[in-house]
Amino acid sequence: MHSSMADRRLQQPTHSQCAGKVSHVTTPNIDLDGLLANETLLPLPDVAEYLGVPVTKVHDLVGAHKLLVYRKDGVKYVPERLLGEDGELSKFVGGAIMVLHDGGYSADEILHYLFTDDESLPGRPIDALHSHGAREVIRRAQAMAF
Repeated sequence: MHSSMADRRLQQPTHSQCAGKVSHVTTPNIDLDGLLANETLLPLPDVAEYLGVPVTKVHDLVGAHKLLVYRKDGVKYVPERLLGEDGELSKFVGGAIMVLHDGGYSADEILHYLFTDDESLPGRPIDALHSHGAREVIRRAQAMAF
């Protein structure tokens, strides 16, 4: 394992097995406000319009762990980068979210992972999910969730 990958792994939330149940240890001090400060954040009605679906379908996508919401000042937003192009969802983004969620990561932890620079990619996992690095991010998400 590369030293940068080992360092990155240490920053990720950890999981442990206790009596057959997964015990999740959260990442302290996640600053999503700072991390997402330069991102375009779309309120749910705007996401629905972009996708051409009713806003209830957006709620369903969030509930199915294919999209994530970021809460700021009591309003739910979806970072635009989580969406695909041409009014569609990105299958790779949805896949990474689902794998990490199934591994016990919270929405905030997943957003933190996706939007944090990783020099071993290079760049951020969210950007790699929209390029040729998508399969590598999915592979890493599977390893993190295991």
